[in-house]
Amino acid sequence: MVIQWYPGHMTKAIRMMEENVKLVDVLLYVLDARCYKACLNPSFDSLTAKPRIYVLNKIDTIERTDAERIKRELSATGHKVVTADSIKGKGKEIVSALTEVLSDKIEHFRSKGINKTVRAMVVGVPNSGKSTMVNSLCGGKKTITGDRPGVTRGKQWVAISDYVNLLDTPGTLWPSFEDQALARHLAYVGCIKDDILNVEELALCLISELRERFVGVLNARYGVDETGEDYEVMERIGKKRGYVIRGGEIDWERTAKAVLDDFRKQKLGKLALE
Repeated sequence: MVIQWYPGHMTKAIRMMEENVKLVDVLLYVLDARCYKACLNPSFDSLTAKPRIYVLNKIDTIERTDAERIKRELSATGHKVVTADSIKGKGKEIVSALTEVLSDKIEHFRSKGINKTVRAMVVGVPNSGKSTMVNSLCGGKKTITGDRPGVTRGKQWVAISDYVNLLDTPGTLWPSFEDQALARHLAYVGCIKDDILNVEELALCLISELRERFVGVLNARYGVDETGEDYEVMERIGKKRGYVIRGGEIDWERTAKAVLDDFRKQKLGKLALE
């Protein structure tokens, strides 16, 4: 299965970001903690003239040891890294990081008697939790959010305090996935629309990766034997769940959606793909 998804609005979004980056002081680069490498979008490289803060979001979806490891790996790039769980409102560290990264500029303006307003552009792939994070920081629903990619389509300025403004931008991928393993990771966590994917093939790919890297999680969740071919394991899951159609065949689509949904909701455990 080859994954490719780059609707026209994403090209417009990148152009909009390039035009507006001069208006901001820093980038808030939001990453899904489960697949942080896949969330590093090469299309954002044109915005790197500004300082960046990596926001490792959805931190509660992975184990603490993985979170600490990933934070070390990202910090090694020389950029500030903070963790957040935008759904539960855990992101106070973000505002502190903004003022820390821009402390010299803020102090420069204060020395002249000016209260500098910090402006940050929020960027990330679709469904990484950008808008939910912004809403959490401002204490109310001020941007459009959803549990599917492609909800935010235009730029939105939001004031989260008297001195901090955020520019929320549409979730954006890149024109071509050279590494299909990373593309699959994005698809597993819902950053790519299920509608344009073969969910049965995607679930088989996920089952294959889980069997190789997280031995026992499928057995723990579904009570199935994990040996044999991937499709045999998926068939066992379907039968265990009672997803059987006329003739005794399992409902492959329903089974596939169930496996993907269980992974996305951490019912298989807190699993870091990278």
